[in-house]
Amino acid sequence: MSPLEIVAAALGVIAVWLTVKQNAWCWPIGLLMVLMYSWIFFEVKLYSDMLLQVVYAVLQLYGWWQWTRGGVQQQGREVSRLSLPALLLSLAIGAAGSLGLGYLMATYTDAAAPWLDAALTAFSLVAQVWMAQKRLECWALWLTVDVVFVGLFVSKELYLTAGLYGLFCLLALQGWRTWRRAPPLARAKLAGA
Repeated sequence: MSPLEIVAAALGVIAVWLTVKQNAWCWPIGLLMVLMYSWIFFEVKLYSDMLLQVVYAVLQLYGWWQWTRGGVQQQGREVSRLSLPALLLSLAIGAAGSLGLGYLMATYTDAAAPWLDAALTAFSLVAQVWMAQKRLECWALWLTVDVVFVGLFVSKELYLTAGLYGLFCLLALQGWRTWRRAPPLARAKLAGA
């Protein structure tokens, strides 16, 4: 456990907690965290996770823009649900990304867990895009990938990071409950939508 991992983990907790609270400061704090984790994962040869953090950096900027200036009236997004076709398409993209990245990592690198790391990377990207768009379903997908990440990080002796992802699991449950009660979704349920 390095000082960099300790700081990155602390920033991760703060960023996810702010996300649950729908506070846009989650994005710049998350940006700093993912930049730190890109170096941590490079050092332990989890290359897919390292690349994931680089993409997350871009998605942090996208999420910050979506939450502050996105939406129909450009005043930020409100919590919404995905349609079934959009959900299935996103999951298919995640599966295709898993296979493509897994093949590249298994064939061309000395990655420690090429297929699992690639699958977690691809589906994390799907969850991150959903989160940036304030889709309720992001929390269920985050819970799923975070549970598997805990096992991966324990196997790489990144115990603090494994603990962080265990906490992320709890925050994902809280995020699901909190976002389900968001005003637009609550109104949609009352209207029978």
